[in-house]
Amino acid sequence: MNVVDSSGWIEFFKAGANGPVFKPVIEDRRQLLVPTIALFEVHKILSRNLSEDLVQGCINIMRLGRVLDLTDARAIAAAKVARQHRLALADAAMYSMAREFDAAFWTQDIDYQGLPSVRYTPK
Repeated sequence: MNVVDSSGWIEFFKAGANGPVFKPVIEDRRQLLVPTIALFEVHKILSRNLSEDLVQGCINIMRLGRVLDLTDARAIAAAKVARQHRLALADAAMYSMAREFDAAFWTQDIDYQGLPSVRYTPK
């Protein structure tokens, strides 16, 4: 199983230099988990520069994976991860969900570097 951090999704959608790192992970839909907080962050960032139609197309691609809601139990688990690793809410929620499913966590966000099961690629 795989979780792609918001930074990876944005890099993929913007065809950035690291886009090819995230492409095969994103295209393996059967193994892809998508936290709802990632949908929020990607929509927020992409809508700054893209039309609503293009943003919606990107969100629909994200929905091809298994979307994971932030339930009450997951919120508590994320709070524990946030405290343990000094992560912000969204970062902790996504990483916590990856850990829940024993999934690899794909990112280019340095805040995750060195954490278990993280596949970090520098920007």
